[in-house]
Amino acid sequence: MFRAFFFLFLFFLPITTAPLPSIGVTYSAATRHSPESITSALNLLNLKSLRLEQPDPSIIRSLLYTNITLFLTIPNYMVAPIAANRSIALTWLYTYVIPFHPRVKITTISVGNAFLDVYPRSISHLLTAISHVHLSLRDLGIRHIAVSTSFSFFTAISSPFPPSAAQFQDPPGVTLFAPLLQFLHDTNSSFLINLYPYNLYRLRPEIPLGTALFQNYPFNFRDDFTTGVRYRNLFDIMVDAVVSALAVAGYESIPVVVTETGWPSGSVAANEAEANLGYAEIYLRGLVKHVRSGMGTPLLKDGVREVFVYEMFDDEGAGRKWGVFYPNCTFKYRIDLSCSYASEINTALILFLLLLVWICRLSD
Repeated sequence: MFRAFFFLFLFFLPITTAPLPSIGVTYSAATRHSPESITSALNLLNLKSLRLEQPDPSIIRSLLYTNITLFLTIPNYMVAPIAANRSIALTWLYTYVIPFHPRVKITTISVGNAFLDVYPRSISHLLTAISHVHLSLRDLGIRHIAVSTSFSFFTAISSPFPPSAAQFQDPPGVTLFAPLLQFLHDTNSSFLINLYPYNLYRLRPEIPLGTALFQNYPFNFRDDFTTGVRYRNLFDIMVDAVVSALAVAGYESIPVVVTETGWPSGSVAANEAEANLGYAEIYLRGLVKHVRSGMGTPLLKDGVREVFVYEMFDDEGAGRKWGVFYPNCTFKYRIDLSCSYASEINTALILFLLLLVWICRLSD
């Protein structure tokens, strides 16, 4: 009888075997903090992934022999020179990668960040620059560092809703996304997207605030009648718009990484009342809970591969305050941003199963 109950329990037990998306944080050099402050902040947040907007050898060196994975960004102003001269790509790699690899776990290099927004007239250089960085890594015998580039959601995606209707929108006169997606597919790299529900909420006043903040109220939903999916948060709507655009282009298997997301805790603009500490904490708490759940999105069951919160520290010179820390390194929120809780639950379930196996053997 006990043995039958045990196997019935095993059948219905929901143990998560797929790895949960990891959560990381972006550090911006504009905030000017020491490497010690950055590593201390990572430890306090219990995070194992760092994205650098502007690589700094001293920060990279501080991550030697740690379990922290590192996402590097080549500044936008270097894209055109790298496209024109591949040796510049090698010089950059010899400065920021070769002295530390593999003792620092560098996983990804983004060639530019929202480059299409910053240098729209130079977009023809982007694919060549990405190829030069990739080939330079191969020449150096490095094959496991992915190379890609990030886009802002509104520049890359034609329309956020319904998600099933979304497509990539090329810049005028340039074919960008088809060859880029082919490259990402061939090199097993991810599509990188900067995704801010706060910005979409401000552009679309008909969207309920609770939908942007992961608040599960009865009327906080939007239906995609093409797919029959009911969406209860803006994050999933935006991710699935990217997923749909990838599917329309024929590359639905390419993983998605959210390179930037967050909610400002303050703004100098008088018309941004929603940029406040309370809403920022609600958004981050909802984001972490959603990622921890392992539920993914309606169109991406395993979820995005990684999510980077923007950003680590407030930039005192910026109009909006995105940091999870104040400039003096004081933590703003009472949130555990890591996914360790879900891992602890799975570990507890496994230990419980081992205990049941042991009891079964004793009963023989």
